[in-house]
Amino acid sequence: MARRNIVVIGASAGGVVALKELVRSFPPDFNATIFIVQHIAAYATSMLPEILNHAGSLRAVHPADGDSFQPGMIYIAPPDHHILIEENRVLVKKGPKENRFRPSIDALFRSAAYNFGERVIGVVLTGLLDDGTSGMWSIKRLGGIGIVQKPEDAEYSSMPSSVLEYVDVDYAVPLAKMGALLNQLTSEEITLPHLTLSPEEEQILKTEVQIASQKNAFEMGILEMGDLSPFTCPECSGVLVRFREGKLIRYRCHTGHAYTAGSLLAEVDKSVEDNLWKAVRVIEEAIMLLEESGKASAEGGDDLGAERFFSKARENRDRANMLHKFIFQHEPVLQQNGVPK
Repeated sequence: MARRNIVVIGASAGGVVALKELVRSFPPDFNATIFIVQHIAAYATSMLPEILNHAGSLRAVHPADGDSFQPGMIYIAPPDHHILIEENRVLVKKGPKENRFRPSIDALFRSAAYNFGERVIGVVLTGLLDDGTSGMWSIKRLGGIGIVQKPEDAEYSSMPSSVLEYVDVDYAVPLAKMGALLNQLTSEEITLPHLTLSPEEEQILKTEVQIASQKNAFEMGILEMGDLSPFTCPECSGVLVRFREGKLIRYRCHTGHAYTAGSLLAEVDKSVEDNLWKAVRVIEEAIMLLEESGKASAEGGDDLGAERFFSKARENRDRANMLHKFIFQHEPVLQQNGVPK
């Protein structure tokens, strides 16, 4: 007999409020260990441990790399660091970003699935886009339990909706019922089914966990583990290889950055807008140079030359105005909830 005593939780936009409500429902004798990734800016100071300590009866901390973990504790990823788990210790590492985030929900979930298999309960709460979907797939693939906040109950429904679309989860419940469900699931003594991966799947999962822990993706042969794609990494312009997890398509570059198709689209869309603004900037710099040259020609008595410069400046103003209008009318490739239009 055994218990499911590893709980991994991922949240993004709206997550702090949701996490406060969730931890408030845990009893003081909650006999499992909780690990949380809440997306936060790299430069921010996280007060989440203090917030959760005031919200509930369990102690919450930012762990240091190599800390052992204990039941009845909450371990929260620090800003700009992945949190991973193995055996009886926590790893806090600055591995490559996944889905544009560090910390990454997928990275935590994969490490839990790889090291603890059937003992893991994965939880995805409110958030934008789809971090957590791939990691939840790994948890379910290795016999763990999958839970999502019911999308209509979430402040931002994209993350739980994405999990529901690609992963056969066990429960989709409102936040108000999630604490009681976790109390029940972590208290039950059960016979855990032992599931195994194919050697190829196990090697890929092991490699991706190691990449998040700062190992060298290129040296570990990540390019040979997936199908070469025609796309390049938005972060570093490296080659991207493609992986399939059920219906889900993911990408990883040889330096280690990883994307779902949705997060890659979001990053490409951002790059499109950034490059449009760069084009506006170059045209406006040309306008300033043309007008300055025109003024200099006029002051030197060359009215014909001055008019040529001013005429070119007016043409470029028209181009810049057209680009401005195009940018302001540009619609993102993805809706706010991460679903393609």
